[in-house]
Amino acid sequence: MKIAIISRNKKLYSTRRLIEAGEARGHDIDVIDALHCDMDIASSHPAIRYKGAELEQYDAVIPRIGASISFYGTALVRQFEMMGTYSINESVAISRSRDKLRSLQLLARKGIGLPRTQFSHSSDNIKALIKTVGGAPVVIKLLEGTQGIGVVLGETTKAAESVIEAFRGLNVNILVQQYIKEAGGADIRCLVVGDKVIAAMKRQAQAGNFVPICTVVAVRKL
Repeated sequence: MKIAIISRNKKLYSTRRLIEAGEARGHDIDVIDALHCDMDIASSHPAIRYKGAELEQYDAVIPRIGASISFYGTALVRQFEMMGTYSINESVAISRSRDKLRSLQLLARKGIGLPRTQFSHSSDNIKALIKTVGGAPVVIKLLEGTQGIGVVLGETTKAAESVIEAFRGLNVNILVQQYIKEAGGADIRCLVVGDKVIAAMKRQAQAGNFVPICTVVAVRKL
């Protein structure tokens, strides 16, 4: 198969391992930097140009899109889908994963246990918001962000109120979430293919830090 990996840096460990694994199985692998792609939006002949030259047809694409280029990277995956290329992660799935609120709503719909979470537009009654999730300490999160960026632990009610007011002053959307002390600063990252968990990894925060409770990475079956 001819496979494209969307990655900004072919020297990254995860990208190199994908290349090595693909080539070991006889696949032809190309690494494509999303920010060097131009998209021809046309119903008759949708195409992608990479550094000025039109890309040939690929059998499959593996998106490795960082949070900083979510919008453009997801648009590129959609363009590949328009061209009939199979994507390991669909563009809609990537978009959902980058929105913490949407992700939680999808998990809740499937009955997956979650920390108590509040999402509110108004900051008129912050104390009630904090009380609803079980009181301080609480976790305050921006809706978008990865690797702990935009996540704050409000250890007391007053500290949590100050953080929420500050975020509201910036006119950004946030989640207020129950802090699970029993997690001990650890979480489990699961890799799901289809409807089966095929691998899992435990993450442990350094002393004094904490990590989110659960991360689920889902990919489609080939």
